[in-house]
Amino acid sequence: MDNQQPTVSIAAVFGATLRRDLTIAYRRRGDFVNPLIFFLMVCSLFPMGVGPDPKQLAQLAPGILWVVALLACLLSSDNLFRSDYDDGSLEQMLLSPVSLYIQVLAKAMSYWLLTGFPLALIAPLLGLLLHLPATGMLALVVSMGLGTVSLSLIGAIGAALTVGLRKGGLLISLIVLPLYIPVLIFGVSAVQRAVDGLSYAGPLAVLGAFLALALTLAPLAIAASVRISVDN
Repeated sequence: MDNQQPTVSIAAVFGATLRRDLTIAYRRRGDFVNPLIFFLMVCSLFPMGVGPDPKQLAQLAPGILWVVALLACLLSSDNLFRSDYDDGSLEQMLLSPVSLYIQVLAKAMSYWLLTGFPLALIAPLLGLLLHLPATGMLALVVSMGLGTVSLSLIGAIGAALTVGLRKGGLLISLIVLPLYIPVLIFGVSAVQRAVDGLSYAGPLAVLGAFLALALTLAPLAIAASVRISVDN
């Protein structure tokens, strides 16, 4: 009889890695609750800082919500690979016969489920606080749903590059912020066009293109960054 090793499907590897990261995150809930608290607190402070005028807040709301959501994603990205690096799991990922591309993609998706997805869900509530017109709510949710996936994948690149450094938080910001800017611009544009009564399909299409590009190329960059960090 041939001693062949059983093959493992890509979906099984992706699902197992995703479940593992979600389980670990559940045990360390504080690391992923903090970005949501940050999002709530900062958005709540803007009416006191710029004044309670509904018209002024409505005009600023798309930019405020997107900028604070971007910073909230950036706030937690440093933790993405930190525990795996400390306990040696990253080395095991490299030694595993399973594709590193699939493993890091699953980790990035778990990170989005814990940060970007909740931010997109609670954004309309904070939009009401900032007097965002109802016409902009759907565009806000859809644009953040698309954009935060791209932000999570881009943030994972910076997290993988700096995981071996003691103080990598500032370096992550320098690496990923320039890559965040296009997502921010088209995310704000989609919401603003919806508020103005214009078609926002164009900015959403661009965000979708960014997402497709990030899903294809970002895991390659993350995998290469993990190898560099572990080798160093």
